[in-house]
Amino acid sequence: MSFKTTTDHEELRMKLREFAESEVKPYAFQWDKENKFPTEAVKKFGKLGFLGIPFPKKYGGLGLDIMSYAIAVEELGRVDGAMSVILSAHVSLGCWPIFNYGTEEQKKKYLVPMARGEKLGAFGLTETNAGSDAGGTETTAVLEGDYYTLNGNKIFITNAIEADTYVVFAVTTPDIGTRGISAFIVEKGWEGFTFGDHYEKLGIRASSTAELNFNNVKVPKENLLGKEGEGFKIAMNTLDGGRIGIASQALGIAQGAYEQALEYAKDREQFGKPIAAQQAISFKIADMATKLRAARLLIYSAAELKENHEEYAMEAAMAKQCASDIGLEVVNDALQIFGGSGYMKGMDVERAYRDAKICTIYEGTNEIMRVVVSSFLIGKIAKDTALAKKSGPITGVRKKIVLKEGTPKEQVASLVDSLKADGYDFSVGIEIDTPIAKAERVVSVGKGIGEKKNMELAQALAVQAGAALGASRPVAETLQYLPLNRYVGMSGQTFNGNLYIACGISGAGQHLKGIKDATTIVAINNNPNAVIFKNCDYGIVGDLMEIMPLLTAALNTGEAKKPAPPMVKMKRSVPKKVVPTWKRYVCNGCGYEYDPGLGDSESDIRPGTLFEKLPEEWICPDCGEEKIHFIEG
Repeated sequence: MSFKTTTDHEELRMKLREFAESEVKPYAFQWDKENKFPTEAVKKFGKLGFLGIPFPKKYGGLGLDIMSYAIAVEELGRVDGAMSVILSAHVSLGCWPIFNYGTEEQKKKYLVPMARGEKLGAFGLTETNAGSDAGGTETTAVLEGDYYTLNGNKIFITNAIEADTYVVFAVTTPDIGTRGISAFIVEKGWEGFTFGDHYEKLGIRASSTAELNFNNVKVPKENLLGKEGEGFKIAMNTLDGGRIGIASQALGIAQGAYEQALEYAKDREQFGKPIAAQQAISFKIADMATKLRAARLLIYSAAELKENHEEYAMEAAMAKQCASDIGLEVVNDALQIFGGSGYMKGMDVERAYRDAKICTIYEGTNEIMRVVVSSFLIGKIAKDTALAKKSGPITGVRKKIVLKEGTPKEQVASLVDSLKADGYDFSVGIEIDTPIAKAERVVSVGKGIGEKKNMELAQALAVQAGAALGASRPVAETLQYLPLNRYVGMSGQTFNGNLYIACGISGAGQHLKGIKDATTIVAINNNPNAVIFKNCDYGIVGDLMEIMPLLTAALNTGEAKKPAPPMVKMKRSVPKKVVPTWKRYVCNGCGYEYDPGLGDSESDIRPGTLFEKLPEEWICPDCGEEKIHFIEG
């Protein structure tokens, strides 16, 4: 083994480098500055066939190997980390699961145009409570005739808004853990499939990252990827390959920073000679080159194993963890060599410094990579005696009373009556510009408010609610309807008062963390599956333009609000625990009694699963008796 790439590999590298230098590098700074997706560059890249590098020609690909794909990601990363992750997410996450698990019909319909560069792919796995732990998936898919009805939300999705085809994971069989997750192919444009806000990120700013929202989306049965219950396996196997892509991205970013630092060190003179002649700098350059070679060999080794259909999961995790850790070290040293010049906006090394960090986080954090590697080395460890509990709402236990009965006017009246019964006095109020952190009440608006002129409705509601006016981050930062000091969230102002009325706010995690200490949360949104409804005490599903004026009128006492007394923190109302009333079932063979409150950890049966909901293949954990032989006690 020569540990060298082939002539074909290097010829491909030169083609890729030519494209990157001419079509990406000149525009990368502007894309980053404007948070702009490189649409035209991606189209040109696709027309050259590079979006389908590792897929067979019969499916529209170039028919090249995994090593070629790794080189492609590396070369794009060398000039722009965002462009490289667009390729990686498309190939590794969007295309590969369809190629590996799809039917021939699915491949022809979806993979072919994706490999040809005519359509872009994305991968919908991550949720608020399902990141590294995919078993926390809450998105559901219920089979209804010829369709699955998909409901839920996905966060931090690369290529989100720009993609055409999505591999999405959802629970088809509840309460049996990861064995109940399935995978689906979903198309942009289907009714009920919408996008959340485009995230503002530290780095890779030109890549499109946003939320996916599913509200009763009808997915044809034939779009089930693999079989029901295989979703977790598909996701994990897909991520194994994706880690080669992220490792290559980290390598490319670091390689570009290294080359720039080396050139600068040769040109920059201090004390009468190039700084490269200083031992402190020369040793740093030597270490950078050594680290890059080590990372490259790990990546190419994992790529070769995958190409030869050998086990590669551990090696891919090693490559991803090592390359991304090394990438951070190398770009840090590169920026140090540049000194103050490297810290300036517009310098490629400054952008590389920001881009590199994400490689240690996505496709599994580097902490998870170490878990993966150690599991191969140590072997299977005995399971915990009990399954971990499902993560609850970010805002804690809430009433979650969503008012559905009657007309909008009647729903608003019911809401006001409930708030008054909880002790809220709407004859008093605070100034609308009261600092969020000091406010007893806040009316907050999200992007659902629409045009700026609609802010008048929000202001009127805040006045009649006796509240200050706040907003979600996009409303303040992107739309600029309110000053930045009015946005509520983990990265903005936190609300610790009593009443929070969220208007047109979907419920991003960072926003919910900013209101988790509110005594009462009211949600108004036209999406019944908005996360905010899982985190509120009272909710109304409806049109803001209709509900807000009705609520304003209902809170209007006909007199000016009296100054509110100093805030007294109200006690949160916690719903009473329901006493279980489930039936007892006992094994006819050994007398084991199944307890729904405990579930069966050895079989991944979560606590709260009724006996009737157990899969038919479930057996007695004590004697192995089949489910049908249990009798009602």
